[in-house]
Amino acid sequence: MPDPFEDTLPDLGIAASGEQPERVDERGTFGLALTLCWASGAVNHSDCLVMPRMNLGQDLFPPELEAGLRHQPAGTVTSHRWPDGAPLPGYREEDVLSIEDSAFNRHLRRVAVEPRAGRFYPRGFIAGVRGLLREDRTPFRMGSVDDGRLTIDLNHPMAGRDIEAQARVLDISRTRRGGAARHEVVVLAAYNGAGMQARWRGRPTDFRADDPFRRADPQPDHDFYEQPRFVQHLDRTALAHIRRLYRDLIPPGADILDLMSSWVSHLDDVAAPRSITGLGMNAEELGANPLLTEHLVHDLNAEPRLPRDDQVFDAVVCTVSVEYLIQPVAVFREVRRVLRPGGRFILTFSDRWFPPKAIALWQDLHEFERMGLVLEYFFEAGGFDGLNTWSLRGLPRPDDDKYADRLTRSDPVFAVWGDKYA
Repeated sequence: MPDPFEDTLPDLGIAASGEQPERVDERGTFGLALTLCWASGAVNHSDCLVMPRMNLGQDLFPPELEAGLRHQPAGTVTSHRWPDGAPLPGYREEDVLSIEDSAFNRHLRRVAVEPRAGRFYPRGFIAGVRGLLREDRTPFRMGSVDDGRLTIDLNHPMAGRDIEAQARVLDISRTRRGGAARHEVVVLAAYNGAGMQARWRGRPTDFRADDPFRRADPQPDHDFYEQPRFVQHLDRTALAHIRRLYRDLIPPGADILDLMSSWVSHLDDVAAPRSITGLGMNAEELGANPLLTEHLVHDLNAEPRLPRDDQVFDAVVCTVSVEYLIQPVAVFREVRRVLRPGGRFILTFSDRWFPPKAIALWQDLHEFERMGLVLEYFFEAGGFDGLNTWSLRGLPRPDDDKYADRLTRSDPVFAVWGDKYA
């Protein structure tokens, strides 16, 4: 898996190991990047959370990780693998329940919600089951919907999974953290999302119900994109990590298709690409993109077929745009067609988009479920293996960012990729 911090500490405003002689101990705090690596079936997952101001005396570290961090300088990396999923909660079969369909409160919100297999919902939807309260927002998973009964899974989505945790010290400060807050660091890294991108017991997740591809603006995309928009969707730190991810995943000398492209391609760090073809909606934006060797104006929602011959690209990327596709599986099959054997399709996204044109399903999903949705596109399209998901959250937002006065954390980055069968 790509390491987002291998060579990026100085330019992200995080002290590199040679700049601070301090060592990790109880006297101060340190920034920690904790990555959980795990698998579900044939899919590999990597979820990284950056946690500032951690302290060995106040926070709870598994002994195996603490031993590798104590008295070490910034830049230190230590890891440990738990084949039984510890220190995360164990999986309990008694927390998988069969309940009456009527126990799911479809009218908890203003808009009626139907239970769908594999999806996540706040526990308030099943208030009364095991004494759960209406106000409880902890997610649970709908395992199956069948014959007037529902199978619900109250386990944490990472419960019982084999995991490898990698801990990296980012910086060290002699400023002591006040208060009595105590965090279990591995649980914190898994909290609020990790695991939700995997299928439940290997079964497809029902993302197809409830008119998922409807949009607030149903008018032709040509009208919406007729005027150029020379804007960046994400902050500088998030975009830097997208560029590095593409660098790590695309081989030198590749022919690349930048799908749903614009005036920037985020492929600056890829080694010596042979060609970069941009396919997008606005000719003026594409014409201003200095990396493109060729550009095509093409509306994938009107015509999913790509105007290229079979097997002509080594890599296809789609940056913060998959949420606009209304025929995604058709597009994924076209990507497979134009890729050479072994070629890679990489999709990156975050939690920002143009609301009128994003599909309704995307806006309804938890941010980690969106990786699961993109995985389902790959599964349904067929012809791909080497599937991976990757997430990065918690980095500081650049001080000069336009949202720095309101948001302290950088935009999260999520990625899913797969390789065409060789």
